[in-house]
Amino acid sequence: RQHEAPRRVKRAWVIPPISVSENHKRIPHLLVQIKSDKQQPGGVIYSIKGPGVDEEPLGIFSIDKFSGKVFLNAMLDREENDRYRLRAFALDLGGVTLEDPTDLEIIVVDQNDNRPLFSQDVFTGHVVEGAEPGGFDGGPGLGGAEGRSQQPPGAPAVTGTCVMTVDATDADDPDTDNAALRYSILEQGAAGMFSINATTGEICTARPGLDRETVGMYNLTVQAADMSGDGLTTTALAVIYLEDINDNPPEFTKDEFSMEVDEQAAGVDMGKVFVHDKDLVGSPSWLAKFTILEGDPEGAFSIRTDPHTNDGVLSVVKPLDHEVRDRFELTVSVQNERPLEPSAPGSPRALATVRVRVRDVNEAPVFRENPRRISVLEGTPPGTAITTYTASDPDSHQIQTLTYALLYDPADWLQLEPHAGTVRTKRELLHPSAFLQGGWYIALVLARDDAEPPLSATGTLSIEILEVNDHAPQLQPPAGVLCGRPGRGGTLLLGATDDDRPPHGAPFHFQLSPQHPQLARNWSIARFNVTHAVLAVLAELPEGLYSLPLLLRDSGIPPRQQQQLLNVSVCPCGRDGTCLDGALAAATAGAGITLGALLIIVGSSALLLALAALGAARVRGRRRALRQGLLPRSRDDMRDNILNYDEQGGGEEDQDAYDINQLRHPELFSARAKPPLRRDAPLSSGTPVAPRRLPSSPSDIEDFINEGLEAADSDPSVPPYDTALIYDYEGSGSVASPLSSIVSSLTDEDQDYDYLSEWGPRFRRLADLYG
Repeated sequence: RQHEAPRRVKRAWVIPPISVSENHKRIPHLLVQIKSDKQQPGGVIYSIKGPGVDEEPLGIFSIDKFSGKVFLNAMLDREENDRYRLRAFALDLGGVTLEDPTDLEIIVVDQNDNRPLFSQDVFTGHVVEGAEPGGFDGGPGLGGAEGRSQQPPGAPAVTGTCVMTVDATDADDPDTDNAALRYSILEQGAAGMFSINATTGEICTARPGLDRETVGMYNLTVQAADMSGDGLTTTALAVIYLEDINDNPPEFTKDEFSMEVDEQAAGVDMGKVFVHDKDLVGSPSWLAKFTILEGDPEGAFSIRTDPHTNDGVLSVVKPLDHEVRDRFELTVSVQNERPLEPSAPGSPRALATVRVRVRDVNEAPVFRENPRRISVLEGTPPGTAITTYTASDPDSHQIQTLTYALLYDPADWLQLEPHAGTVRTKRELLHPSAFLQGGWYIALVLARDDAEPPLSATGTLSIEILEVNDHAPQLQPPAGVLCGRPGRGGTLLLGATDDDRPPHGAPFHFQLSPQHPQLARNWSIARFNVTHAVLAVLAELPEGLYSLPLLLRDSGIPPRQQQQLLNVSVCPCGRDGTCLDGALAAATAGAGITLGALLIIVGSSALLLALAALGAARVRGRRRALRQGLLPRSRDDMRDNILNYDEQGGGEEDQDAYDINQLRHPELFSARAKPPLRRDAPLSSGTPVAPRRLPSSPSDIEDFINEGLEAADSDPSVPPYDTALIYDYEGSGSVASPLSSIVSSLTDEDQDYDYLSEWGPRFRRLADLYG
């Protein structure tokens, strides 16, 4: 079988791509002529469409519709459009399409019309000083023009310390040499410390010796060129900062420093020691640290760093004494806070000597013993020297005189010699005193020098006033009462006091006077406690007043004693061994007085008791008479006391009573008028004479009292059946009716008066009296 070979079909209307260089200046420029194979009688009409024709950008391309020639009408820019795709059409004269549309591609050929551009105008990098040097394989000098020609293609290997990378771009076609960039360093100074990778733009150290203290910053001018370094160029600035390391030790500006300070000064800055450090100011490599190595065994000085100037500030922290030592020589060292680099050289000026002179100034006197404590016996006579209290002047190199004065002497007990400092008593120092505190007297002494200006000091003088046994104990109280029957109340508790303070007071010793041994037959004294004793009777004694001589002694050294009289009243004993009430009152009142006066008082008491009993009998008789009809018969004359109920008294005796007759006849009473006779009083009754004189003898007391009672009973100016009271005039016009009107209409003696108790406590008495 024979195979039939394929036949080639001729394509009509195929237009190959058309290339045209950008920036072509011959305008218009014929690009191509298209022609259709299907020619028709009368001709073919050609047309194109697409970007650059009827689409933006308009007017770049055009076609001759009869000849099919395509023209370029404007310059092209490859960076804007690198190719154009158009459509070509062929029509007959009637507008009928002869062939299918075909593509027309116009390629813009690149030209080196764009310079390289760095990504930034200034590049910044940092590298530590002393960084290791390095370079790029392919030989030295890659940073210069001659280095570029020796650099092999490709990215070289980097050695050393790299700082930073600069980069640039080119808008031309990257597939051509128009965008092939190469980097170089145009200028960096004479040292040539850095190199650059021509392909990558990486900048690294090229030589040793980077020293921040010599050159702290490098300005490099870098260049980028296309056409592999032979085309268009551009430049930028690369700034490289050297970072500091501690490669410079601090140094003193000189070997010796001198300072002065006043003695007794503390916490004072004396001066500065100056240092210099080449490292970066303010960094830890620059900050200094000082140490006092020698010359200050007691730690009187300190040194610190001034954070602003980095100098050492020397201070005195303990007071210095010029008289003890007036000069110091200190050895001071300096170093950095951060350790020094091993490669850094040592400094011969890391030590300095500081000489300090202590200036002499006036110092205040000093009381070496402060406070001074001494003891003085109380009662020490005036003018006695008790101590010499002086101060010393620390200024031994100056001739000064000290004077003394009393600054505080509250009781004005002391006097002080101004030059010798001797303290003497001005008056007796006695117990007790408000100026003593626990037996101590406090005074202040002032010492002053005669320098200019003068200085002073205060010393405290504490004086202990020692107690002296100069008082004997005193019997307290000096009298008492006891029952005169042994074993049944025949004891008396005795006490004593002593003005002396312990140990010159209690315990006290009580005893019967040795000069009267006969007292021991009837009396005995036994100790009760340190301040009291018990006196007891040994035999039954008759009633009366006894004076017992007692001897009292304290416990002082030496002891003080004295004999004193104890007045003891022996009273009649009751069944329980105590004194009878009347006898006890009489004995108590008469203790310590004469026996005659005691008898008079006892007799008067007996008469008063009898009088009280008689008065009580008369009151009971009057109440019985009242109940038997006395009130009805004296209905018109029934009167009672008007009491002042505003007074908040507590008993019957504190009530103010008033004479009812004065209410009825106030105009009849005056200073000279005689009171009228009462209708309910006997006609033979007379007015008592007043005032009466008191009897001169106690034996007449009974007659005196009886006469007073008789005069009160027969006195017509007082209400009937009442006790002898003094009545006052209340006044006229009282709106209150007399209380006697309560029973004015009653005729039955059995009337019930119990309702009066409901009127309050003032009317309960009436309820009890008439009820």
